[in-house]
Amino acid sequence: MSTLPALVLKSGRDKSVRERHPRLFASAIKHIEGKPKDGDPVDVIDNKGEWLARGIINQQAQIAVRLMTWDAQETLDDALLQQRMSAAIQRRLRDPLLKATNARRLIFGESDFLPGIIADDYAGHIVLELSTLGAVRKDLVLIDALRTLLGPRTIIVRGDDERLRNEYGGSVPSAVREALTSQAPDEPIEIWERGLRFLVNLAGGQKTGFYLDQRENRAHVGSYCAGATLLNMFSYTGAFAVHALAGGAAQAINVDSSAAALALAERNIAQAPGEGKSTYVVADAFDDLRARRARAEQFDAVILDPPKFAHNLLQIERASRAYWDLNRLGLTLVKPGGILATFSCSGVVDRGLLQKILFSASLEAGRDAQIIEHLSQASDHPVLLTFPESEYLKGFIVRVD
Repeated sequence: MSTLPALVLKSGRDKSVRERHPRLFASAIKHIEGKPKDGDPVDVIDNKGEWLARGIINQQAQIAVRLMTWDAQETLDDALLQQRMSAAIQRRLRDPLLKATNARRLIFGESDFLPGIIADDYAGHIVLELSTLGAVRKDLVLIDALRTLLGPRTIIVRGDDERLRNEYGGSVPSAVREALTSQAPDEPIEIWERGLRFLVNLAGGQKTGFYLDQRENRAHVGSYCAGATLLNMFSYTGAFAVHALAGGAAQAINVDSSAAALALAERNIAQAPGEGKSTYVVADAFDDLRARRARAEQFDAVILDPPKFAHNLLQIERASRAYWDLNRLGLTLVKPGGILATFSCSGVVDRGLLQKILFSASLEAGRDAQIIEHLSQASDHPVLLTFPESEYLKGFIVRVD
């Protein structure tokens, strides 16, 4: 019999727990038996007293419990964390799609049964990103496990600011910020995928330094670019352009709001194979697209890979308008017979909604278009069937007439 504090659910609010969804919202809780501290393990029972699951509580957050086991005999201790980390890493080592790179996501949060924990490997440099109170409390355990399992060159610890603010009910305590600050290499480090080389800034890059989730999509898009003129919007450090130029693109225009990202893009593209030319434009993407439309410019391929426009359900309407405007403008800039590669990394904007937005944008742009490929995140970002929200990245390659 468990001696842990227990959360009793409201009547009719047990379905998601029984279906093994890893997040339990505060609104589902009827009352708490015992006095758990935030970050402690708790049992979850239904309103009739039946044991359902066990997880880590945070009474400051909207997601009150991160569920971790549906086995009453399983203890939420350091040994379990280490076991699950080892299993996640072994899955990547067996993945044939990851043989062509030395940069990969080793741990992907709930999809690897480790809520709040992201670990990315860049040629032996590990970036550990923590986004829940429970994960932050175990930072030293996680670091020790990574050292034991991998013997990395460095481990850089980061916090996901937006999610941590939610976890701590507003501002993140200074002690937590200090714990999540660690030294990264001063200079960019080099990784490779499919024989192509990239420099990655681990000290201050977006996400953990590179968009590992787009690995397969870069190759797909590049295969359409032989002889093409390419407009690469939200180009960041130029990875899509590198693949396109390697695929024979004649020209790549890279547009991003960050001059620092474009400076690294220029270095990446300088070492790319191919004879194509590249230019770099520091600009707001929407302003740049409108200016190009006014000049009646057109390209064989247009890539739209924007940042997350919606962080929660309340932002879907605003995000949908932004995706609609972006794709409407992008479609007008594609030559007849060319392609548009368009993406969304907003988890709350599902594939069906994105396709509807793209349909509406094509009508407004007056362009006929056909979806020829559905794109998703790379295999080291697996989608857990009981957690559909883990499928956050979706995209289409569209032929435009």
